Amino acid sequence: MTDAKQDMWAEWLLKRRFGGDPELIKKMFDFLYPVRDKVLSHVNLRENETLLDVGCGDGLISFGALEKFERCRVIFSDISEDLLKHAETLSQELNVHDRCQFVRASADDLSMLDDGSVDAVTTRSVLIYVSAKQKAFNEFHRVLKEGGQLSIFEPINRFAFPEPPNRFGGYDVTPVADLAQKLVALYQHLQPDTDPMGDFDERDLVACAENSGFPEIHLELQIEVRPHEDSDWSAFLHTAGNPKIPTLEEAMGQVLTPAEAEKFKNHLRPLVEAKQGTRRSALAYLWAVK
Repeated sequence: MTDAKQDMWAEWLLKRRFGGDPELIKKMFDFLYPVRDKVLSHVNLRENETLLDVGCGDGLISFGALEKFERCRVIFSDISEDLLKHAETLSQELNVHDRCQFVRASADDLSMLDDGSVDAVTTRSVLIYVSAKQKAFNEFHRVLKEGGQLSIFEPINRFAFPEPPNRFGGYDVTPVADLAQKLVALYQHLQPDTDPMGDFDERDLVACAENSGFPEIHLELQIEVRPHEDSDWSAFLHTAGNPKIPTLEEAMGQVLTPAEAEKFKNHLRPLVEAKQGTRRSALAYLWAVK
């Protein structure tokens, strides 16, 4: 894509989530490729059948489907025009453009697609941005054919947040807890408890699927508590957790004085570089059949 200003979704997905660290890019995809494969393991597409990838982003699931199911068709759907253009360019470079369709739509409004028009629906980290989750599930159910398959992946952010007052990003910040709380207050203002990022858990996903009419539903929850593996301080400073929040460097510039920011960094940097923190995550895979 060109250097022109991109929308926040493309800017984050293609740049800001990596913090400028090539090693972090590699680690990210080492995590994401198994996620893609697991999502696709719960769908099975035959020749000329169609998969709708809702919130396709950079095309991780979509291109995986095109490779795995060599004669299927894929509808790339996203609210970001920039990401759709990015994915379309990739489809041309990969010589699969003739099997692709690109649709700008939100997960909770797929009205441009007919009832019973697709054989499978996938999402990855999409519902964390959707307030009307039940409406989204209703749309997934509506566009699927009888016997059609739904397969989604969502992080359950309630598991790791909010953190205790003496923790920040999984690190012990007891000596600078007052500064950490200023940063936490900023992030909570931008994404409060009512934000779709954390207003649900795995049971809500099952309930939404059941309420939308799916008669067969499965959910697998993966929970991990483990030491942090990343030690790159620059990447830690310059990585945004999602498209709607600032990086740590940007957040410090907004709510800390230069002296406070320096004090906070002097405490946190050695912990990050020594990997003396704890990472907590909960990941949900849901699949269902109409």
